[in-house]
Amino acid sequence: MQIKKRTSVSAFAPASVANVACGFDVLAFAVEGPGDIVEVSYSDDPGVSIVHIQGDGGLLPREPVENTAGRAAMAMLNSLDGAPEQGISIRIEKKMPLGSGMGSSAASAVATVVALNELLNHPLSRIELLPFALEGELAASGSLHADNVSASLLGGFTLIRSQHPLDVVELPVPDGLIAALFHPNISISTKNTRLILRKSIQMSQAVKQWGNLGGLIAGLYTEDYDLMARSLEDHIVEPARSILIPGFDEMKEDALAEGALGFSISGAGPSVFALCRSEEIANAIRLKMERILDTYNLSVDTYISPINRKGSYILNDEEDPG
Repeated sequence: MQIKKRTSVSAFAPASVANVACGFDVLAFAVEGPGDIVEVSYSDDPGVSIVHIQGDGGLLPREPVENTAGRAAMAMLNSLDGAPEQGISIRIEKKMPLGSGMGSSAASAVATVVALNELLNHPLSRIELLPFALEGELAASGSLHADNVSASLLGGFTLIRSQHPLDVVELPVPDGLIAALFHPNISISTKNTRLILRKSIQMSQAVKQWGNLGGLIAGLYTEDYDLMARSLEDHIVEPARSILIPGFDEMKEDALAEGALGFSISGAGPSVFALCRSEEIANAIRLKMERILDTYNLSVDTYISPINRKGSYILNDEEDPG
């Protein structure tokens, strides 16, 4: 059997939940199910080009520098000595909605750099891909924040200890922890939701938030579900953003009453999430979420799964027969 040089590679990158209540811009986890597929191929045309976008991405820019996938590919190629002089074409299949708070833009950037790294015969390690995916995320959000990108790339829970220099810590995932992610069928722009955040906060609120973040991380390491439940509370961002999500207060109250460890906004919203100790609890919460959102004439997409520990991966990694 002769191994052919690849001319095209596809990768999948999962959706993610950022902030995780008390960890604004520093904490995230990956989920199973929704995500993006990106195919990267050699092209006779010079430079990076976006040749196809499928799914909920018809309004996405085709100009590479303005597209998360294109910008990530450009950043990666520009950094590599001996990168191919021939062009790179990108095909994007969006398998989750835009503006959902599920890390859609991050997933496209992550899948791109993972596929491109495979196409170029692995010049970089998995963690070395992170800055280039982060550069791609800049095209969508207008700012560098690595929470969604790191979780989508690496899987599990990730902590962004520092943005400059970039320092990512992979956290343990307790066995049996279930994520329930609910996406009401409305769209919210991350850029717009950042505009409504307060520029300053009271010291007392910051101290509560630091305590909760530390408590949640300690709970992950010790598998202390009671500590996690006490810590999954956001005193800073959720009060501002929750007013944009119909029925949020009622959903949170019912989710906690059904036994959720915590309930909050996924990323910038409008998606919301609950962390649970069992699928039974998650499904009971699902029924409540559907009922509440129905009163607002909103349908909802639901994803219930263990935390995704795998992160992004290659879809077509078989050797081609000669």
